[in-house]
Amino acid sequence: MINKVILIGNVGADPDVQYIKEDQPVAHLRVATSEGGFTRQNGTEVPERTDWHRLTVWGRTAKFCENFVRKGDQVYVEGRIHYSQYQDKNTNETRYSTEIVVDELRKLGRKSDSGSLLENNQQAAQPQPTAAQIVAEVQAEYPSQDAPEEELPF
Repeated sequence: MINKVILIGNVGADPDVQYIKEDQPVAHLRVATSEGGFTRQNGTEVPERTDWHRLTVWGRTAKFCENFVRKGDQVYVEGRIHYSQYQDKNTNETRYSTEIVVDELRKLGRKSDSGSLLENNQQAAQPQPTAAQIVAEVQAEYPSQDAPEEELPF
Protein backbone atom coordinates (compact mmCIF):
# COMPACT_ATOMS: atom_id res chain seq x y z
CA MET A 1 0.00 0.00 0.00
CA ILE A 2 1.18 3.51 -0.78
CA ASN A 3 0.18 6.61 1.13
CA LYS A 4 2.21 9.48 -0.30
CA VAL A 5 1.40 13.16 -0.63
CA ILE A 6 3.48 15.73 -2.52
CA LEU A 7 2.59 19.41 -2.22
CA ILE A 8 4.09 22.67 -3.41
CA GLY A 9 2.41 25.63 -1.81
CA ASN A 10 2.64 28.74 0.33
CA VAL A 11 2.73 28.82 4.13
CA GLY A 12 -0.36 30.60 5.51
CA ALA A 13 1.04 31.61 8.93
CA ASP A 14 4.23 31.20 10.93
CA PRO A 15 4.53 27.61 12.22
CA ASP A 16 3.18 26.84 15.69
CA VAL A 17 5.97 24.87 17.38
CA GLN A 18 5.57 23.06 20.70
CA TYR A 19 7.90 20.74 22.56
CA ILE A 20 6.59 17.36 23.73
CA LYS A 21 9.87 16.92 25.59
CA GLU A 22 12.88 19.25 25.70
CA ASP A 23 14.35 17.65 22.59
CA GLN A 24 11.16 16.61 20.75
CA PRO A 25 9.56 19.48 18.80
CA VAL A 26 6.34 19.24 16.81
CA ALA A 27 5.29 21.97 14.37
CA HIS A 28 1.83 22.64 13.00
CA LEU A 29 1.38 24.76 9.91
CA ARG A 30 -1.02 25.34 7.05
CA VAL A 31 -0.06 25.36 3.40
CA ALA A 32 -2.17 26.65 0.51
CA THR A 33 -2.09 25.10 -2.94
CA SER A 34 -3.85 26.68 -5.91
CA GLU A 35 -5.15 25.66 -9.30
CA GLY A 36 -5.28 28.53 -11.74
CA GLY A 37 -8.57 29.75 -13.13
CA PHE A 38 -9.43 29.48 -16.82
CA THR A 39 -12.11 30.16 -19.40
CA ARG A 40 -13.82 27.24 -21.12
CA GLN A 41 -14.38 27.24 -24.90
CA ASN A 42 -18.04 28.15 -24.33
CA GLY A 43 -16.95 31.28 -22.40
CA THR A 44 -17.70 29.98 -18.89
CA GLU A 45 -15.22 31.34 -16.33
CA VAL A 46 -13.78 28.80 -13.89
CA PRO A 47 -12.27 30.68 -10.93
CA GLU A 48 -8.94 29.92 -9.28
CA ARG A 49 -9.28 27.30 -6.55
CA THR A 50 -7.22 27.31 -3.37
CA ASP A 51 -7.05 24.34 -0.98
CA TRP A 52 -5.61 24.55 2.55
CA HIS A 53 -3.67 21.64 4.03
CA ARG A 54 -2.90 21.09 7.72
CA LEU A 55 0.64 19.80 8.26
CA THR A 56 2.22 18.14 11.29
CA VAL A 57 6.01 18.09 11.35
CA TRP A 58 8.21 16.27 13.91
CA GLY A 59 11.84 16.29 15.05
CA ARG A 60 14.63 18.02 13.16
CA THR A 61 12.27 19.10 10.40
CA ALA A 62 10.03 20.79 13.01
CA LYS A 63 13.09 22.59 14.37
CA PHE A 64 13.90 23.73 10.80
CA CYS A 65 10.33 25.07 10.50
CA GLU A 66 10.68 26.92 13.81
CA ASN A 67 13.91 28.62 12.74
CA PHE A 68 13.49 29.21 9.02
CA VAL A 69 9.92 28.84 7.74
CA ARG A 70 7.69 31.93 7.77
CA LYS A 71 4.30 33.02 6.49
CA GLY A 72 4.35 33.42 2.71
CA ASP A 73 7.28 31.06 2.10
CA GLN A 74 6.90 28.62 -0.75
CA VAL A 75 7.60 25.04 0.37
CA TYR A 76 7.90 21.56 -1.09
CA VAL A 77 6.36 18.88 1.15
CA GLU A 78 6.40 15.09 1.06
CA GLY A 79 4.43 13.10 3.57
CA ARG A 80 1.44 10.90 4.14
CA ILE A 81 -2.22 11.68 4.66
CA HIS A 82 -3.72 10.88 8.05
CA TYR A 83 -7.42 10.80 8.89
CA SER A 84 -8.79 10.85 12.43
CA GLN A 85 -12.06 11.36 14.23
CA TYR A 86 -13.05 12.72 17.62
CA GLN A 87 -16.12 13.65 19.66
CA ASP A 88 -16.93 17.36 19.84
CA LYS A 89 -17.14 18.22 23.55
CA ASN A 90 -19.87 20.84 23.04
CA THR A 91 -22.24 19.04 20.66
CA ASN A 92 -21.15 15.41 21.22
CA GLU A 93 -21.01 15.00 17.42
CA THR A 94 -18.35 12.96 15.67
CA ARG A 95 -15.90 15.26 13.87
CA TYR A 96 -13.36 14.28 11.25
CA SER A 97 -9.88 15.65 10.70
CA THR A 98 -7.41 15.33 7.83
CA GLU A 99 -3.74 16.23 8.10
CA ILE A 100 -0.48 15.63 6.29
CA VAL A 101 2.24 14.04 8.44
CA VAL A 102 5.41 15.46 6.91
CA ASP A 103 8.44 13.30 6.09
CA GLU A 104 10.33 15.98 4.13
CA LEU A 105 9.94 19.74 3.87
CA ARG A 106 12.08 22.09 1.75
CA LYS A 107 11.89 25.81 1.27
CA LEU A 108 11.74 26.87 -2.34
CA GLY A 109 12.79 30.11 -3.94
CA ARG A 110 15.84 32.29 -4.24
CA LYS A 111 18.63 32.35 -1.68
CA SER A 112 17.91 36.04 -1.03
CA ASP A 113 14.37 35.05 0.04
CA SER A 114 15.73 32.71 2.70
CA GLY A 115 16.32 35.34 5.37
CA SER A 116 19.36 36.13 7.46
CA LEU A 117 18.92 33.11 9.76
CA LEU A 118 19.26 30.69 6.87
CA GLU A 119 22.62 32.17 5.89
CA ASN A 120 24.11 30.49 8.98
CA ASN A 121 22.57 27.14 8.06
CA GLN A 122 24.31 24.51 5.92
CA GLN A 123 21.56 24.78 3.31
CA ALA A 124 22.55 28.36 2.57
CA ALA A 125 25.53 27.13 0.55
CA GLN A 126 23.22 25.17 -1.75
CA PRO A 127 20.96 26.94 -4.26
CA GLN A 128 17.28 26.43 -3.47
CA PRO A 129 15.35 24.66 -6.26
CA THR A 130 12.45 26.38 -7.97
CA ALA A 131 8.94 24.95 -7.96
CA ALA A 132 9.29 24.10 -11.68
CA GLN A 133 12.49 22.13 -10.99
CA ILE A 134 10.81 20.17 -8.20
CA VAL A 135 7.75 19.40 -10.36
CA ALA A 136 9.99 18.16 -13.20
CA GLU A 137 11.96 16.00 -10.74
CA VAL A 138 8.76 14.47 -9.27
CA GLN A 139 7.27 13.85 -12.73
CA ALA A 140 10.47 12.07 -13.79
CA GLU A 141 10.43 9.94 -10.63
CA TYR A 142 6.70 9.10 -10.88
CA PRO A 143 5.79 8.93 -14.58
CA SER A 144 2.10 8.98 -15.46
CA GLN A 145 0.50 5.56 -15.44
CA ASP A 146 -2.68 6.63 -17.22
CA ALA A 147 -4.20 3.74 -19.14
CA PRO A 148 -6.21 4.28 -22.30
CA GLU A 149 -9.95 4.28 -21.53
CA GLU A 150 -10.56 1.06 -23.48
CA GLU A 151 -8.17 -0.77 -21.12
CA LEU A 152 -9.87 0.31 -17.89
CA PRO A 153 -11.37 -2.67 -16.02
CA PHE A 154 -14.63 -0.89 -15.09
